[in-house]
Amino acid sequence: MKGLLTIVLLILSNTFMVFAWYGHLKFSEWKCFSKLGLFAIILISWGIALFEYMFQVPANRIGFKENGGPFTLIQLKVMQEVITLVIFAIFTLLVFKTETFRMNHIIAFLFLILAVYFMFKK
Repeated sequence: MKGLLTIVLLILSNTFMVFAWYGHLKFSEWKCFSKLGLFAIILISWGIALFEYMFQVPANRIGFKENGGPFTLIQLKVMQEVITLVIFAIFTLLVFKTETFRMNHIIAFLFLILAVYFMFKK
C-alpha cells in the first residue's frame, strides 16, 4: 500500500512541477498573463511548485525504506525521473501541439523504463 501511495503522490507532484516549469511558456497565449514580466512569471511558477512539494515530500517520506517504506533512495529518484518524463511527454502532446515525438524519443523512454527495471532487480 505504501508503494502505491508513493507512486500516486509522485505522479501528482510531478504533474504540478511540469506545469510550474513549462506551463508558463503558454502564458503569452492567455490574455490575462500575456503582459506579465519575468518576475511575475517566476512567482506564479513558485506558487504552482508549492503544490509539487506538498506531494513530493510526503511521497519520499512514505516511500523511503528507512521510514518503513518499500523503496531505497536511489529507487525513489529513478522512479521520480521516469514519472517526470512520462508526465512531460503527455503534457507536451496535449499542451504544445507543435511538438512531435520521433522514434529516437520513444527509444530513449524505453531505455529509461529499462533503467527502472534494472534499479529494482536484485
